[in-house]
Amino acid sequence: MVSAQSSNQGKTYSMLMIKSFLIWTFTLAVCLLVVGFPLVVLMATVGCLLSIVLQSVMPVSAVLLVAGALIMFNVMAVVLAAGVLTLKGVHPNEIKWLSWLHGEADQMQTTVYAACPLTCEIKI
Repeated sequence: MVSAQSSNQGKTYSMLMIKSFLIWTFTLAVCLLVVGFPLVVLMATVGCLLSIVLQSVMPVSAVLLVAGALIMFNVMAVVLAAGVLTLKGVHPNEIKWLSWLHGEADQMQTTVYAACPLTCEIKI
């Protein structure tokens, strides 16, 4: 009985870890594409210049090598950061600025009409 509960808890914990890792991977990839757009433009510029320089040394595969290295660098950065956040135990639900991820709407401002302080019950 005890070993069955232990096994079930282990499976639940591993599923939560996998779920957290996948959510972090998705979130970091989206943030890299949306917020990190200037960084992506900078990497593309450096990649173009690097491929022009490498073209004289190895003319066949310089562009393929540079493009593959940049893509692999981005993928590894996202996976490594997601792994570190998952292993530290930080769950995406705990992060305040990720409310868009789990469907919670932030109420920016509530409208108060002139007659409302007399007739409405305002919850602040």
